[in-house]
Amino acid sequence: MLGTDINPLLNKPFVEFVADQAGREIFVNHLNWVLHKQSTLKCEINLTGQDGSIICGQLQSVAINAGNRNGIAVLTSIVDVTVRRQLEERLQKANDELDLRVRERNEELSQANERLSREIEERRKAEESLSNAYAEIKELKDRLQAENIYLQQDIDREYNFGEIIGRSSALDYIFFRVEQVAPQDTTVLLLGETGTGKGVVARALHSRSTRKDRPMVTVHCTSLPANLIESELFGREKGAFTGSNDRQMGRFELADGGTIFLDEIGEMPMELQTKLLRVIQDGEFERLGSPRTIKVNVRIIAATNRNLEEEIRHGRFREDLFYRLNVFPITVPPLRKRKEDIPLLVNYFVSKFCKKTGKTIETVSKDVLNNLEGYHWPGNVRELESVIERAVITSPGTALHLLDRFENPPRREAIDEVQGVKALDELEQEHIIQVLKKTNWRIEGERGAALILGLNPSTLRGRMRKFGIRRS
Repeated sequence: MLGTDINPLLNKPFVEFVADQAGREIFVNHLNWVLHKQSTLKCEINLTGQDGSIICGQLQSVAINAGNRNGIAVLTSIVDVTVRRQLEERLQKANDELDLRVRERNEELSQANERLSREIEERRKAEESLSNAYAEIKELKDRLQAENIYLQQDIDREYNFGEIIGRSSALDYIFFRVEQVAPQDTTVLLLGETGTGKGVVARALHSRSTRKDRPMVTVHCTSLPANLIESELFGREKGAFTGSNDRQMGRFELADGGTIFLDEIGEMPMELQTKLLRVIQDGEFERLGSPRTIKVNVRIIAATNRNLEEEIRHGRFREDLFYRLNVFPITVPPLRKRKEDIPLLVNYFVSKFCKKTGKTIETVSKDVLNNLEGYHWPGNVRELESVIERAVITSPGTALHLLDRFENPPRREAIDEVQGVKALDELEQEHIIQVLKKTNWRIEGERGAALILGLNPSTLRGRMRKFGIRRS
């Protein structure tokens, strides 16, 4: 093993062949442990060969009874494990190199995975942003289409006249109030009898406001069916109810950034007044069939020919909604309180209907004007417009002739004073209530009140709203 003859080794301490001091200490400790434990033990030490090479030897020692005066002896054998050690070292080195490569590769894969994850996240965000942009474009497209449809309908609708016409002191005050509030976003409540021109005042408010470049969307609360008014105001999702095959944007969405005119607000059903109150307070609502909250920025102008305070006392209008709407009230005067404006209005309507019919009316006599000014005009400007249109059509020459007979009816108070006589509206109201009680307040169906009264169910509901009939 050491590459030398046996003779030089005889009687020579084994420890001298150990290659280093650490090995000598290991060898001595090994022998002591064998003697102490008196068991077989192993250890490895490096030896120095004849040629100076290092040999790894594995010692195995056992304590034995020498059978002489020396007592206990140690018998040791040694095996050359240099090749094995070299192989183990090479294997360990190979393992270390493999571990290093694995760690390096893992690091590369981890970095690549992070880059890929970042790229995927960036792509996801880009796709999400693109999807949001597409959805926004689609929504804007839908809104523009809906606005175009509504504006086209609005253009086709026949208005009373384009601007407020008159020079009376009553109208001067209206002009003053309009100029005061038009530039603001304040909610305006227009009060006055039917036909006084509240819609014209609403358009004047919008045209003088900062929102004039956006549409003014008009909602006629009396013309919308009770079962559709909510979807018309706030929109609906596809499939929100039977027959709703398409998604529809509501009037409030169409008016976003502009003005919404709620005409005859006093006719709005109680169940919708709460939702309207939320829109006024928070500027948000949900479409029918959708949980998503939509926020809008809308200026609200409302109009009514009813006494809302009286409606509140009868439980037909919410008090909190009234105070939200009654921020800046404007009362449009009836035509009988601005009779000095009648000649101007007559000239305007004559010119308008001459263009429409192709006729030529050049003169309006003093008697005709006196006749018109002496009438009390319960239908106000709208009634005057109808009278002038009929007159233009039927006048045979260039002078305006009136076929209508104007007689001021007796006062309502005088009628009510007649003993035992009730107004037709009151009789109709009582009859509807009696039939509803007999049908246990069932409206539709074979046993419903609508069939007994010979009315369409929606018409009956409209009459009930008109008279304020509710099941107690």
